[in-house]
Amino acid sequence: MARQTNTLFLEQWLRTNIGGISYSVSGHSSLSTSSSSARAIIQAWSEIRDSLQNQTFNPLILQSLKTLLNSQASLHVADPQAKLLLSVLSSRSFDLPSESYPILLRLLYIWVRKSFRPSTALIDLAVDVLSHVFATEFGSKKSPSFLAEGILILGAISFVPSVSESSKIACSELLCRLLEEYYKLVRLGEEIIPDVLAGIGYALSSSVDVHFVRVWDSLLGIWGKEDGPRSTVPTALMILHLVEWVVSGCIKSRSLKKIEAFSQQILGTSKASYVPFALVMVAAGVLRASRQAANGQGLEFVSRLRISAENQIAFVAQQLISETKGYINSDNDSANSLLRQCLSLALARSGAVSFTAPVLLCLASALLREIFPLSHLYMEILQFIHGSGSEFDTNEIKRHLDCTLFKEAGVITGVFCNQYVSADEDSKSLVESLIWDYCRDVYSGHRQVALLLRERNNELLVDLEKIAESAFLMVVVFALAVTKQRLNSNFSQEIQREKSVQILVSFSCLEYFRRMRLPEYMDTIRRVVACVQENESACISFVESMPTYVDLTTWQGDISSPSFWPWKADVYILFSLSARFRCSNFSSKQKMGYEWSKDEVQTARVLFYVRVIPTCIERLPAHVFRRVVTPAMFLYMGHPNGKVARASHSMFVAFMSSGKHFKDELVSLKEQLVFYYMQRSLEGYPDITPFEGMASGVAALVRHLPAGSPATFYCIHSLVDKANNLLSDANALKADDWKNWQGGPEPCKKILELLSRLISLVDIQVLPTLMKLLAQLIIQLPKTGQTMVLNELYAQVAESDDVTRKPTLVSWLQSLSYLSSQAKMEVFTSKERESKENSASPGTVEPQARL
Repeated sequence: MARQTNTLFLEQWLRTNIGGISYSVSGHSSLSTSSSSARAIIQAWSEIRDSLQNQTFNPLILQSLKTLLNSQASLHVADPQAKLLLSVLSSRSFDLPSESYPILLRLLYIWVRKSFRPSTALIDLAVDVLSHVFATEFGSKKSPSFLAEGILILGAISFVPSVSESSKIACSELLCRLLEEYYKLVRLGEEIIPDVLAGIGYALSSSVDVHFVRVWDSLLGIWGKEDGPRSTVPTALMILHLVEWVVSGCIKSRSLKKIEAFSQQILGTSKASYVPFALVMVAAGVLRASRQAANGQGLEFVSRLRISAENQIAFVAQQLISETKGYINSDNDSANSLLRQCLSLALARSGAVSFTAPVLLCLASALLREIFPLSHLYMEILQFIHGSGSEFDTNEIKRHLDCTLFKEAGVITGVFCNQYVSADEDSKSLVESLIWDYCRDVYSGHRQVALLLRERNNELLVDLEKIAESAFLMVVVFALAVTKQRLNSNFSQEIQREKSVQILVSFSCLEYFRRMRLPEYMDTIRRVVACVQENESACISFVESMPTYVDLTTWQGDISSPSFWPWKADVYILFSLSARFRCSNFSSKQKMGYEWSKDEVQTARVLFYVRVIPTCIERLPAHVFRRVVTPAMFLYMGHPNGKVARASHSMFVAFMSSGKHFKDELVSLKEQLVFYYMQRSLEGYPDITPFEGMASGVAALVRHLPAGSPATFYCIHSLVDKANNLLSDANALKADDWKNWQGGPEPCKKILELLSRLISLVDIQVLPTLMKLLAQLIIQLPKTGQTMVLNELYAQVAESDDVTRKPTLVSWLQSLSYLSSQAKMEVFTSKERESKENSASPGTVEPQARL
């Protein structure tokens, strides 16, 4: 909160309130970082005094003035020194250089602001001198800094309580005339805007109100004039805090006449010359000041002032909506863009305001078009790449990441959600649709841009994703607000399910940008999933929003058209990027085929579905699972990313575990899927298929298929065949580590381990086949391997409490141990015979033969 008693230099306070924006300031317009020594300061005053006494201009005077200016942070100008400066300004003995005037005015400003009670007579003299200087010297020596320092000192003098009323009126009159006649100079040196605004602020806070409305007219109208200063966000923020400072002073001093005039003539009457963005920031400054005053004093006129300010913001928002014909068909010209930015920042810094539909819609528009302008950036990048757009500069995105608007995205989102909570049903539905459509646009656009830029201009992609990550947070916060408003007893179950599905689909589109665990995200997911999984139609609606197999594996459309369409596989694109993403030669063509496994944005979305669908799979009809889910599930089982592949196996497990009561259609589909599941899993094992995922799938299918199912037999045979193939490959290597089993092939060991576990899981009808095949497999192992596997089987059977199959397994293990020992004896006898044959030389004859 601005307190006038604690603000020494208003222009510096304004600079600190524009959100860390680096406002370039030249010369004396800001406190210099260097500081002169006390000796140098004394010497500078002495040189100025000597030059004045000698009535001759010494070129060293300018350097002395600069020495004093460099120490302005610690400099104190007393009345005698101020009188000296006024004498220099009014002297006719020498002609001062033009650059000395701004410095002299700045030093006088320091005197006025730092003096506890400057001499009234000296102040009156200063007003006369300033009037003379601007009447005789300013016309020929005018400059932006000369104008700014003049407005600043005139405003500061009018703000001093002890100054005579006539002097205050004279200063206000001259200040208004300078603004009205020389406003073009402000555009030539925009670094002086904080000084100009500070001078206006001092004048508005003066105890006299003769030119009160006239000064306001200049503040609100100067930005719309031809060749006037440019309208920018930093300027808008300074206007906001300037008004906060002025109005808080009026409220504190109970200047009811000024407040009444301000409320009626400024907020209550919108003049044609008033620029909309400035009106919005003025109203926001009033809201900030009135909020603090209302908290502390509870004044009735403050409430009326606040109502006027809120009405003004709503009026400007309504005008913007009317001019742009709503959000969807609006033009993106700079004036409307600035106004959207200012509206959002104004509401972010002024606190909660009463709901109005135009304000809510403007906030939505600002969030989606100005704060997170991803659709616009994607289009610019794609058009530039295809040669149909102008040159694109990556610094545009970096500047956006550093701007105040983006940094205050969280606060603006909070204001937006508060407006949404208070909105009527039509307004709620409208902004919901805008947000959900935005999510789909971001998904479509980022897929294309990511595939183009990855490994080509990764820095640009990283910056884009920083914006997208923040956009995801905005969507999460908004979705949580939607769930709190929509998922309650005030709405029908059908509406609740519809909103839940919309949120899930939107989250799936932005899943790629979820880089952290958010409580708001988890709360929203729990609420909407609980709603969806209770109803079959809601489950079907969500599942059918999943991309189809064709969409997942091929691009649909043509990349060369400058809009957002999926692409077609194996298309030619024009692409050549320099280090700064500036391209001038598109003559070479690069063939680019689409690889679904490298589409990380799409993979993240599918992974979202794969994780959510199991929660509602009990309500999902078998034919829907077959048609929509199965192709994607089997496709992503072959994804090179282990996390994605494991999630697909988990989906299969959830499906095999579903259906507490067997239904013919469900059982038939399960059995059909097992055949392809085993093929898909084992063909990618061990390179792609994660063993843990496959093992969980096999365990699920043997548990949940009907007893004696052919699919179970097929599963067992497939695993044994794979193990045999792996054993054959290992035997072909004839490695020592394979013979001692300790360093044997892990993939084969894992399948043996899985088959061993299955003897406790498969039904009795399948068990004999499993025991036979497993025994044949174990016999092929090296001696050490056979011993280890048998020991593990003995331990497993010993721990079993299954009285039905345990006797059979014990008998089987005993037989298997015997066969294993016989196999070992045969191997030993064979090796001994071979050793004896090798020990005899070719020409040696046995003794019996000789006899």
